[in-house]
Amino acid sequence: MMRIAVVAHVRHPIAPPFMGGMEAHSWHLAAALAGRDHEVTLFASGDSAAALPAGVALRPILPVHYDARFPWHDFHGTDILNDHVDAGFAAIMDELAAGGFDVIHNNSLHRFPPRLARAERLPMVTSLHVPPFKVLQRAVHQSAAPWSRFTVTSEAQARRWWPDGASDAAAVVHNGILTDLWPFRPTGDGSAVWAGRITPNKGTHLAIEAARIAGVPLTVLGAVEHEDYFNQAVAPHLGPGLRYGGHLQGFELADAIGRASAMLFTPLWDEPFGLAAIEAMATGLPVAAIDMGAVREVIGDAGSFAPRDDPAGLARALCAAMAIPRLRARDRVARLFTLDRMIDSYERLYDLARRGLDQDAPDIRFAAHELRRTVRAGALSDPVSQATAATG
Repeated sequence: MMRIAVVAHVRHPIAPPFMGGMEAHSWHLAAALAGRDHEVTLFASGDSAAALPAGVALRPILPVHYDARFPWHDFHGTDILNDHVDAGFAAIMDELAAGGFDVIHNNSLHRFPPRLARAERLPMVTSLHVPPFKVLQRAVHQSAAPWSRFTVTSEAQARRWWPDGASDAAAVVHNGILTDLWPFRPTGDGSAVWAGRITPNKGTHLAIEAARIAGVPLTVLGAVEHEDYFNQAVAPHLGPGLRYGGHLQGFELADAIGRASAMLFTPLWDEPFGLAAIEAMATGLPVAAIDMGAVREVIGDAGSFAPRDDPAGLARALCAAMAIPRLRARDRVARLFTLDRMIDSYERLYDLARRGLDQDAPDIRFAAHELRRTVRAGALSDPVSQATAATG
């Protein structure tokens, strides 16, 4: 048994109904580690207490998630949001350093934790759930050490983060889900489904246009993150061929997805993985997807693909996907993307990080006392705005 700190992102609560894949990942990671008899403390926004996993303690980074006070779409890149988030993470640095944790799993996308790990020789695994951006990429490259390790969710992302070849401290760990929560259904009803945060870079509008061209009824599921986008790109099309099913959770969400015949997956960014796609695949849905980032690597032969901004091509991909056997989609998830497989990989990396304390690493820019002084002051030079932007 280990004492493990899981440090989460603070844009949204780590509680169902999950706003996105990062929130789901942190919650299920903490739950699974506690289920393996580890002592787990979740560092997250205080309103994550609404639905903590059994056996997990909460240490608030901020009293409430920052989107509640400073909505990302209004405040990203501003000093007020940057300072607010920095202050929250600065306040937990001493506790992470002196808390007696055997290992820290850092899901935060913030630059403070990996730099603290490197300077204070804290065993840490930092998971990089987004494409590289300047602020965090600099912290990652300066913080790698035998005890400060990093994961990405796909080979495609490994090439983006380390174009000249991955560091010895880096590993690919695919996301995994608890397949019992996504029961297989052998047949669909001839419709398509789209699920995720309704915001421009998720491409809901492309799914709507492709389903219209293909003549396939579509249900859209998920939180309305960007109201203007919903009002302009989704609401005007609601009617017989398009239904908005709301922001569902648990078995209600799995049932709504599983009754369809295919999923439309439409990222308009460098998709690091695609958690919504494997959740749908577990229920038996083949996927018609925009070919961005790791999409093809994850979906494989359980889907069909189209270029970005090509609704007609996506409509053809949807028709092709609906002919793919549903068992092929489920079997791919069962082989490659289960929660147990993911946690097994993380536990091996935790062990490597702990054993790495016995090894040396090159000198670093920040001495330990300098890092702690600047963190306490909230004065590390890199702004956090790009880290918050990365999850937008």
